[in-house]
Amino acid sequence: MTLLQKLTRGLRSFKGDKRGNVMITFALATLPIVGFTGFAVDYSHANAVKAALQAAVDSTALMLSKEAATDTSSQLQTNAVKYFNALFTRPEATGVTVTATYTASGGSQVVVNGSANVPTQFLGVIGYQNIPVTATSTAKWGSSRMRVALVLDNTGSMAEAGKMTALKSATKALLTQLQSAAGTNGDVYVSIIPFSKDVNVGSANYNANWIDWDDWEDTNGSWQTSTTCTAKSKRGKSRCTSTQLWVPAAHSTWNGCITDRDMDFDQNVTPANPADDTLPVGQASTLYPAEEYGYCPLPMMGLSYNWPAMNSLVDQMYPAGNTNQPIGLVWGWLSLVGGAHLTVPPKDSNYKYQDVIILLSDGLNTQDRWYQTQTPIDNRMYQTSSGTGTCANIKAAGITIYTIHVNTGGDPMSTLLQNCASDPDKFWMVTSSSGIGTVFNTIGTNLTKLRVAK
Repeated sequence: MTLLQKLTRGLRSFKGDKRGNVMITFALATLPIVGFTGFAVDYSHANAVKAALQAAVDSTALMLSKEAATDTSSQLQTNAVKYFNALFTRPEATGVTVTATYTASGGSQVVVNGSANVPTQFLGVIGYQNIPVTATSTAKWGSSRMRVALVLDNTGSMAEAGKMTALKSATKALLTQLQSAAGTNGDVYVSIIPFSKDVNVGSANYNANWIDWDDWEDTNGSWQTSTTCTAKSKRGKSRCTSTQLWVPAAHSTWNGCITDRDMDFDQNVTPANPADDTLPVGQASTLYPAEEYGYCPLPMMGLSYNWPAMNSLVDQMYPAGNTNQPIGLVWGWLSLVGGAHLTVPPKDSNYKYQDVIILLSDGLNTQDRWYQTQTPIDNRMYQTSSGTGTCANIKAAGITIYTIHVNTGGDPMSTLLQNCASDPDKFWMVTSSSGIGTVFNTIGTNLTKLRVAK
């Protein structure tokens, strides 16, 4: 006979006993004591089952988050039950149910709900045979979308010590990480900006109205005999001698290279104004100057999730030319905000966005449009005294900069790249080519980390 049965039988005997009021009073006083004790025991037991239910639901949500984007609704529910049953080990619970739903609006999320009934030992005497318990858990990821600009040194020195080979391998591995982090197309966009002294915007853009052709036309063309020449460039430069006329080459012969914009437009992303094509010589223009640089790198690729095309571009990279980190950096910035030929997909207000530039270079700045020595080029990129320069402007725009100095020759650490990084822990110096892969893996892991919201 159970304790509850004994208690019930005893109460019945008290009810029929006529021998004295003391026993009746004692019995009546015992009822609330037993009731409160029974409630405490049953409630404590139900609480323990609820804690086990919550733990199982939490773990189920996390496990489902790894596959939810590719599961059908039926598969998701089947797997939820499978995972949950393996985790919830309270056989006394009855009427156990678990449901899972996946949504991708405003970021991917899995919601798992569980419920069960816990039989009572004492409260049944007052009509409560079970205590219901419930639990819910939400795993969110992808509510923060990423846009990453890879600004990669393609200069001649990258041919040394296996650096270019290692860069290609590391970049492709990083692209794989970023692709894996994208639950759906558009979660992650990547741009690739190979740079040397110049960048390549693609020769197919030769008809674009954001290009300044004056200097290019002055150095690409031929002289023809003429005795009545009055020709000038759009910005007023004479193209005549007393007996000859300078005839610029067709723009369609251009190799696609662009050099630095006029100061101080070289440090920002102010939109190009086509009307600047007729500004007087010496007045700063917002246009992007074409240049027939002999060591023009591969054409850049704007924001995309065309992973095969990006891998193909990386495979074709080659080392040539001098180093101009500022031009690579500013075009990485342009790829994230739009400008010239680079268009940027609109941002969805349901998401948070991380805009990131990863700048890798193996050495010192050696040449830009105006200088062939390091210090003035560095100052265009990062001016210590005033805190201005391309790096400071990018960080002020809310973009995170990671920098990597590939130093295989025992040179001093690049304080320029160190200062350009958004934080000290976003700068690395590696002393071997293999270190490129290690750093890119670390950055990729940081960028693609799953965030559980609840």
